[in-house]
Amino acid sequence: MNAPTRTPEHGLSKFHRLLLEQVGHEFTASHQYFALAAWFDDRDLQQLSRVFYRQSLEERDHATMMVRYLIDNEVAPNIPGIGEIQTEFSEPRELVALALRQERQVTEQIQLLARVAREEHDYTGEQFLNWFLQEQVEEVATMTTLLNIVERGAGDLFDIETWVAREMPDVAGGPGPAHDTAGPSVS
Repeated sequence: MNAPTRTPEHGLSKFHRLLLEQVGHEFTASHQYFALAAWFDDRDLQQLSRVFYRQSLEERDHATMMVRYLIDNEVAPNIPGIGEIQTEFSEPRELVALALRQERQVTEQIQLLARVAREEHDYTGEQFLNWFLQEQVEEVATMTTLLNIVERGAGDLFDIETWVAREMPDVAGGPGPAHDTAGPSVS
């Protein structure tokens, strides 16, 4: 007996369609963070590269949490492609400013998802997004602080690297227990 074909075109709610799109946004963010990490790594800025490699993995995990939610709710996980990735920069401030813009954009996307879930009376979807809403507060705050430190460092990359090593240890944080992922996660 064949399982029914589930595609985004066949009766998905607006919330589920947007969540499928968000999977692509999260994978794009993961790739963008990887590009930032590689830029820092290529310049022997190991502390900054560590922060962004970790961010890349976290964004990938966010995408896989969404995929797991879709699968668990019998929505075909038609994974979208990723968007454009910027790879050319002239100085570290540009990279951190891009990361902050990206986090603010993702925050807007998650807020839209929560609004649509509420409008559609999808209480399970709304509840699912609560973790992401809390996570985005932390992500924006972290990138805002890092941008402030880079700007105050005024090009002294040694001091910035020292601050990152001291104040941003490689510890998995977040707003509490995360959702399950589709496949393994970093935590």
